[in-house]
Amino acid sequence: MKFEVTILGSSSATPVYNRNPTAQLLNCNEKFYLIDCGEGTQQQLIKYGFKASKIDFVFISHLHGDHYFGLIGLLSSLHLNGRVKPIKIFAPAALMEILTLQFKHSETIIRYPIEFVAISADSPAQIFENNDVIVETIVLNHRIPCTGFRFRQKKRLRRLIVEKLEQEQIPIEYYPMLKRGVDLTLPNGQVLMNIDYTLDSDEPKSYCYCSDTLFDERYFESIRDCDTLYHEATFLHEMLDRANQTHHTTALQAAEIANIVNAKKLLIGHFSSRYKTLQPLLEEALSKFENTELAIEGVTYQI
Repeated sequence: MKFEVTILGSSSATPVYNRNPTAQLLNCNEKFYLIDCGEGTQQQLIKYGFKASKIDFVFISHLHGDHYFGLIGLLSSLHLNGRVKPIKIFAPAALMEILTLQFKHSETIIRYPIEFVAISADSPAQIFENNDVIVETIVLNHRIPCTGFRFRQKKRLRRLIVEKLEQEQIPIEYYPMLKRGVDLTLPNGQVLMNIDYTLDSDEPKSYCYCSDTLFDERYFESIRDCDTLYHEATFLHEMLDRANQTHHTTALQAAEIANIVNAKKLLIGHFSSRYKTLQPLLEEALSKFENTELAIEGVTYQI
């Protein structure tokens, strides 16, 4: 089962030095979840070989433009390209007002349903669940209401030892029950112990996305023990005062957070436009958390 994230944009505030504003595409079992949608996201999808038509779920963390200015263009292009299936958007309530106003004054009647789910930054909550994943909000500390998102895989059914089943000529109609962990007795009296014919599925993994925030212990429980933590690292720690003033985090702080919450891997992004090279940010984070990588646009990271 695929569980991976591709970085489409890793810059903060403005596009610069070939870095685009924030956007990520999460692939969970070939279902695609767009996380934030900064300016230029459509072009990034095309550049890296993804079809926007496959995106059925969009998650917007907050209403600073570098996290949603690309959404109106994306929705409009889907309309022009003939989309008819619904798209579900999870975002602050005011975003629906923005979309409605934009489409009103452009006299655009979107031909497909937009299913809008307003999310709150008051307390963490589960906002979505399907057969593959559960999504929960992470309440962050930014200048305006802002949430991150935790994507948790669901436990998969057990894996069949097909060679053994075929060798013993076990009828295929018993496979679904075995996958569910059931012990069976066949009509001929043969007992099939589930443990003899199946293997446990992989342990579910989780991906935590922390967009814009101050270092704040109040959200640490929401991201504890995640497999991959994406955390903004807008500044080097020498600019801590500026980070505090703008409600952002330094690379050093992001690494400290990864240690505190026992994350397995850390991705840092949302880099200030002042940095032409990102190596100093990486080195700073590595000094506190060894398994750190830069969120590089076009790269897909296995979770």
